[in-house]
Amino acid sequence: MARRSNSMRWIVAVGALVLVGVLVYSSLQQTKQQYEVCVTFKGASHCSTASGSNYEQAVRSAQEIDCQLLTNGRDENMVCLASQPASVRQIR
Repeated sequence: MARRSNSMRWIVAVGALVLVGVLVYSSLQQTKQQYEVCVTFKGASHCSTASGSNYEQAVRSAQEIDCQLLTNGRDENMVCLASQPASVRQIR
């Protein structure tokens, strides 16, 4: 009985280590690329930085931050998000 209990502890410990490893790896992949995006909307301009696993995710995330700060209401926010950013610069 003690032998089975000891084996079960090792299985649980190895499983926990694998889970932690997968979580760390996937977290690092999410911030692989970082971009600074500047958006101009109705004469106002704002720049923000965001990270993502690829170009599209990082730029979209930064653009969402900019548009939230530049617009009033959902309708303006949707128009802002549909427009192209004024500039995009890769940081990392």
